[in-house]
Amino acid sequence: MVDHTHALSFGAAASDYDRFRPSYPVEAVRWALGGLSDAAQVVDLGAGTGILTRVVRALGHRVLPVEPDPGMRAQLDSATPDVTALAGSAESMPLPDGSADAVVVGQAYHWFDKERAHAEVARVLRPGGTFAPIWNTRDDRVDWVAELGRIAHMGDHTIDLTESVTDLGPAFDAVELGVFEHHTTLTPDEVVGMSHTRSHYLTADRQQRATVDRELRQLLAGHPDLAGRESVELPYRTVVFRARRR
Repeated sequence: MVDHTHALSFGAAASDYDRFRPSYPVEAVRWALGGLSDAAQVVDLGAGTGILTRVVRALGHRVLPVEPDPGMRAQLDSATPDVTALAGSAESMPLPDGSADAVVVGQAYHWFDKERAHAEVARVLRPGGTFAPIWNTRDDRVDWVAELGRIAHMGDHTIDLTESVTDLGPAFDAVELGVFEHHTTLTPDEVVGMSHTRSHYLTADRQQRATVDRELRQLLAGHPDLAGRESVELPYRTVVFRARRR
């Protein structure tokens, strides 16, 4: 069952989401697109504030962002010149049949009604087109990163993804998996700010939020790998699934 309260909680923090969430490595996005030629038509589904949209554009493709949350669409339009996000969802895109060479999804696939979304993505893709859900996941093989995820209830683990995304519906060929490592550099305040863009924090009550903030500050000030540092490198593993439209 999709939790719509959590799924649509991000618009209230759209500006901070765009500021603190990491971008996607170019090599990961290029792999997700499966060697598409320049100026291909790519749909960024569940586009949020346009973080993935901007990487796809930088690779020379035409992008149509589709996003259900009006707050996120407004931030995308503001931060991404010459792009206007379309109101729509994974289950209902305002696009014609066979109009896209690829559909990419950054950080949003787990919110979808899978059966309906798979059919809708297949409708929008041309035969042979690529469907690619993508996640930036923190590398919790590092102990302080694992503790960060526990405190802030972040919950997106690489192993969980690789074991749970095994197919993308009957309209698609077998799923391929790519994993790409990178990092982002944040100040301690920015690490806390990033935690404020997570669905758990956005839907928590005041006391729960205060607990997250207090424990994060303690981690950042007290962990031997972090104490006294003006900035930290937060390691990520970008997990990409891709499959071809039959």
